[in-house]
Amino acid sequence: MPQPLDEDLKKRIQDVIAQHEVVLFMKGNKHIPQCGFSAAVVQILKSLEVGFETVNVLADPALREGIKAFSEWPTIPQLYIRGEFVGGSDIVREMHASGELHDLLGVQPKVVAPPTITVTDAAFAAFRGASGDADADDALRLAIDARFQNDLFFGPKTADDLVVTTANGVTIAMDPATAARANGLVIDFVQTPAGMGFKIDNPNAPPAVRVLRVEELRSQLQRGEELHLVDVRTEEEQAIARVPGFRLLDQPYARELEALPKGAKLVFMCHHGVRSMAAAERFLERGYTNVWNVAGGIDAWSAIDPSVRRY
Repeated sequence: MPQPLDEDLKKRIQDVIAQHEVVLFMKGNKHIPQCGFSAAVVQILKSLEVGFETVNVLADPALREGIKAFSEWPTIPQLYIRGEFVGGSDIVREMHASGELHDLLGVQPKVVAPPTITVTDAAFAAFRGASGDADADDALRLAIDARFQNDLFFGPKTADDLVVTTANGVTIAMDPATAARANGLVIDFVQTPAGMGFKIDNPNAPPAVRVLRVEELRSQLQRGEELHLVDVRTEEEQAIARVPGFRLLDQPYARELEALPKGAKLVFMCHHGVRSMAAAERFLERGYTNVWNVAGGIDAWSAIDPSVRRY
């Protein structure tokens, strides 16, 4: 049972609601939701392309409990539109599915041409096997966010969904924003280092840093492929252990890399792969399109090359 609401806290909440036409009290924020229910509402609002503000209740324990008392609603997230409480995650999803949320926000469903999607025979078989665990009213759903992160899952259809049936009979539902990003997409089911899994190739996705396993790197080096090998560790670390061919990312080497064609293959390495990923992303932002990060860094390399000291 929520505690009685402090008057100062009540005014803070009222002020936030009054300042924003659409405001979501949630765990995390619109960029990094920190619970599935909050993430679901954020995704719905983003798909409708409406402006909205978020308030992270995890950053303020008093607010986390206070909003429950203010709204007389026991859970988070909570959505307000033009000063009126709408509801939590389940209610927002139901209103989205029925089209009522569109009306409330004054949003017209988008008119988007159905995309062409290819599902391989292997993926078709995997979907057929998984569909037995889904609820009778659920559809296979595809979601592609603004960063072209993909999600495949079974869930209910919504009012503004586009439904696509592939050449081999797989029916896929998606929101209009996803549909606009999905034309030409290919869904496969393949063997990965972690086991069998779905693989999605989307020709619309912008370039991304690609992951290079140390075994693959060794094979490419043995074949004599043209690689530009970048070590983003410190001089002290390289004095302890180094992979032949990798050069420290100092100013002279950075100038050499910047003079290369944007399609040159750049391979980044650090101790465990974290610093090198950040460096690789910076080069990607500068327009390079063939950028790779060594998974596990030199620590992983030392497992296949005993001559390289592990530290």
